[in-house]
Amino acid sequence: MTPLPPWYHALEHTGTAPLRWAAGWWRILYFGAMVMVLGLSPSSYGAGNRGAVARHLYMDTAPILGWFTVLCALLTLVITRIVVVTALSYGLSQYALEMVIRVLVLELIPLTAALFVALRCTIPNGAALGEMRRTGQFDALRGHSRDPVVHEVLPRVLAGVFSSITLAALSCVVALALAYLAVYGPSAAGLPAYTHMFGHVFNPAVTLIFMLKTLFFSLAVSIIPMASALYDVEGDGSRESAALQGLVRMFAVLLLMEIASLAGNYY
Repeated sequence: MTPLPPWYHALEHTGTAPLRWAAGWWRILYFGAMVMVLGLSPSSYGAGNRGAVARHLYMDTAPILGWFTVLCALLTLVITRIVVVTALSYGLSQYALEMVIRVLVLELIPLTAALFVALRCTIPNGAALGEMRRTGQFDALRGHSRDPVVHEVLPRVLAGVFSSITLAALSCVVALALAYLAVYGPSAAGLPAYTHMFGHVFNPAVTLIFMLKTLFFSLAVSIIPMASALYDVEGDGSRESAALQGLVRMFAVLLLMEIASLAGNYY
């Protein structure tokens, strides 16, 4: 790993709890900036690294793509049925489908996809990287003139980002299709009204917020758990504490981004 500056270690060991908390967040920002710069650098995708990137993209996406899509399909059918029946009972059926799209596609699916990827991929990957660092495998890579960040860390971060975005995008398409079928059935008669409603919901501002939220969710669940596992900068120095602190930080960031998204969409 790229070494942290000396003042950081002094702050970590001698600072008060608020200062150590700030140092932990600085570590995550430092790690995230380093990985993002490497991710945008063409030299990170040389012949010796393309295979690792492709392998992690496949391993972190393909095994969970089908299960998550089925889960979202079932969730879409259940929520759509509940909302439609409830709206009919109150004479608000014209708003039922729009409510389903706003709640499910705009809010629930991107957040659920990010959390699913975090639990299934990025948190275990972070633990694996931390174990590699502790057992000296990073030093062995440096001994062979290979940067462990480029060859081991970057592919896992990119895989987490790719998996989260892919799951969210595919599940949103499936949810939109199933919501239409649940309301109108296998008929094209409802397409004009459905496309008009879709355009009303996904105006340019909402679409931009949705895309940015999905991207930042994927970055948060990919960077924060791995930064916490790699540096292990926590109060008692234990791996359990590092993992817990990383989870708390990840959930806090996701919550803040969701609040910002809701404020941008509805205020």
